Amino acid sequence: MQDKKYWIWLSRIEGLGPIKIKQLLEIYKTPKIIWKLSKEELIKAKGIGEIIANQILDERYRKDLEQYIKYMEKYHIGMITILDEDYPRKLRNIYDAPVVLYYKGNRKLLSCNKVIAIVGCRNCSKYGENISTKFAHELAKEGICIISGMAKGIDSAAHIGALKEKGKTIAVLGSGLDRIYPSENLKLYNEILENRGVIITEYVIGTNANKMNFPARNRIISGLSDGVIVVEAKEKSGTLITVDFALEQGKDIFVIPGNITSNNSVGTNELIKQGARCVTCVEDILDEL
Repeated sequence: MQDKKYWIWLSRIEGLGPIKIKQLLEIYKTPKIIWKLSKEELIKAKGIGEIIANQILDERYRKDLEQYIKYMEKYHIGMITILDEDYPRKLRNIYDAPVVLYYKGNRKLLSCNKVIAIVGCRNCSKYGENISTKFAHELAKEGICIISGMAKGIDSAAHIGALKEKGKTIAVLGSGLDRIYPSENLKLYNEILENRGVIITEYVIGTNANKMNFPARNRIISGLSDGVIVVEAKEKSGTLITVDFALEQGKDIFVIPGNITSNNSVGTNELIKQGARCVTCVEDILDEL
C-alpha cells in the first residue's frame, strides 16, 4: 500500500518524465527514498535543476494519495512499475520506458509473444476502417494480439476487428483510466474489458486527454508491438510519430497502400516510397513474423 502511494506521487508530478525518474531511481533505488530528499540533494542529481526540484517538493502532489489508492481498488485499477519483475520485457527495452503503467483487465496480454500495432487516421475513410477491421480480425484468428490507441477511426476499427474474433487486444490511452477519450468509445472500452482485453496508460487517474499526451502514448503502442501496420496517414499525422518511434525501436513497419487522390494516403504512400513494407494481405505480415 505504501509503495503504491510513492509511485502514484511520482507519476503525478508535472515536468518529471520517465527519463528523469529513472535517473533518480538509479541513484536512490526507490520512490520512498526520493520522497524524503531535500532540495539540495535533488539539485545534485543529474538532470534535476531547481525548477524540477521545486516540482518534486510541491505539496500539491503529495496530497490525497490515499484517495487515489481507494479509487483504484474500488474500480480494479492495477499498477505495474519498472522495478517489478513482470514489467513488459518489450517495453522495458525502449529508451524512455514509462516508469508506471496503470491497467484494467488482463495484464498477461502485456507479455504476449506476438503483438501487432494497427494505427492510422482518426478521420479515416470507410475503406480504411474496413481494412483495419479486416486485418485485425484475421491476425487475431492467428492468435496475434492487436494493440492500438482506442482513438476514433482506424484505432477503434482495429480493436473491433480483434473483438469480432474474441481475440486479444490492448488499448493504450493518453489519459487516466477514468477519463475515456473519445467519450463515445465507452462501449468499446467496456467490450475490451468484457472480452479479457487490457487497457493501459502511464497517466494517473484524473488525467484528462491532452494533445501533448498522445505522442508519448504512441511510443508505448510501438514499444509493446513486434511490428506496426499503418492503414491511413495524412502528410502530417500523429500516426507518423508512431512510425518514428517504431523505427527507433527497431520494429517492422507495414503499410497498406492507399488511393493516390486521397489526403489520407499521402503519408502512407510516402512511407512506401521510403522503403516501408507494402502489404496487401495478412499473409504478407505473417511471413515476416
